[in-house]
Amino acid sequence: MSTDVAVVLLFTLAGFLIGGAYTTWKTTRPLAISLGVGALLAVAGAVLWLL
Repeated sequence: MSTDVAVVLLFTLAGFLIGGAYTTWKTTRPLAISLGVGALLAVAGAVLWLL
């Protein structure tokens, strides 16, 4: 897999996780927090992979 493809997929995953965290914030806060942490990890992985 190309480096560019992996970075784009990680950013896409982060976007979906952020959307899920935003959607579930009012109903299930612990799940929203865990989705937000997963999104931060995906973004960090993409940035580190890009370097």
